[in-house]
Amino acid sequence: MANIEEYAPIVGQAIIDDLRLLADRLKGKTIQHINSTSAGGGVAEILNRMIPLLRELAVDTRWDVIKGNERFFGVTKKFHNALHGRKEEISGEDFDIFRETSDENIREISTSFDIVFIHDPQPIALIKKKADNMWLWRCHIDLSQANKKVWEFLMEYLPRYDSAVFSAPSFSRKLPIRQFLISPSIDPLSDKNKDLPQELIDGVLRKYNIPKDKPIVTQISRFDRLKDPLGVIDAYLLVKKSVDCRLILAGGGAADDPEGAQVLEEAREKAKKDKDIHILLLPQNDIEINALQRASTVILQKSLREGFGLTVSEALWKARPLVASNVGGIPLQVKHKYSGLLCHSVEGAAFAVKQLLNNPEYAGKLGENGREHIRNNFLITRHLRDYLLLFLSLYHKEDIVYL
Repeated sequence: MANIEEYAPIVGQAIIDDLRLLADRLKGKTIQHINSTSAGGGVAEILNRMIPLLRELAVDTRWDVIKGNERFFGVTKKFHNALHGRKEEISGEDFDIFRETSDENIREISTSFDIVFIHDPQPIALIKKKADNMWLWRCHIDLSQANKKVWEFLMEYLPRYDSAVFSAPSFSRKLPIRQFLISPSIDPLSDKNKDLPQELIDGVLRKYNIPKDKPIVTQISRFDRLKDPLGVIDAYLLVKKSVDCRLILAGGGAADDPEGAQVLEEAREKAKKDKDIHILLLPQNDIEINALQRASTVILQKSLREGFGLTVSEALWKARPLVASNVGGIPLQVKHKYSGLLCHSVEGAAFAVKQLLNNPEYAGKLGENGREHIRNNFLITRHLRDYLLLFLSLYHKEDIVYL
């Protein structure tokens, strides 16, 4: 794990000095993050990198993970999909399962910290333990088309929080509490994003029997219907009619996502007749993901819904030409025709990928612009600063925090 000073050559020493100043103002405060999984998915990835840096800055920080069985995570997956606008059948029994598991976690998890930071719907009911401390709810989901039934259920809990945090303006909802906008981030010094030698990249391709004889189009994501892996294959097949290329679909699963195995099997079934499609179920191996992204000619992120999509920032940080869906938090990261190309359909994705494959100079310029956009807006140092200011704001009811 990198120490905080190692980020200075990337973002500037002034940013690091600001972080130390803000952290010093939180001296004596204790902060607890709570989410639903310690590995798999963007929230766990961010917390795994952020918690050690907060501790290095002398911010007393703890991270807890709720427990749940397969039935509970089946229900929360339904909630997740429904809040993203996907049609789901949600019964009264589902709500009962959620309440029962929440009550078990309420009994088991201590929340005796100055600031309790709850991530996403899974642990939202822990607010019932609120005492005289501060509670934040951080929503990483695109709520712009949220299912009314699920949202009304969450509103049984939300008004008890002190503040809510969303990733984009379009995700926020009318609430009786303060709201903040803070976008996620990537860590440029993590195994997933640090520079790699070419021999290591080539070694990963050899390991998975991926030749370098033609352009490589890649999507890195969980095997999740909202990431649309089947649509990625459809787009690739359209591209291949004009430009010979390979497709890599690579990713893993998350402990709180029970659908992943089925989606993976559907993708394998659809791809089995094309030897140039490589479907990889990867363990939590960030070096290999990094290598696959760096080996790619074009990176695709064809999500149907997306809270943010860390893989977009990862690709752009590596200066890779990118095609991504114009949904959720992706347009925050991709400025169309400047740092990447946005699309709205399978056909649009295929057209954009062909455009980049046929014009390497244009593709390279988009990649360069994308890297600078991420440097200026979506690195973990900016995210740390926003969170430190957020914590301080809880003790300042006015709009300005005086340091």
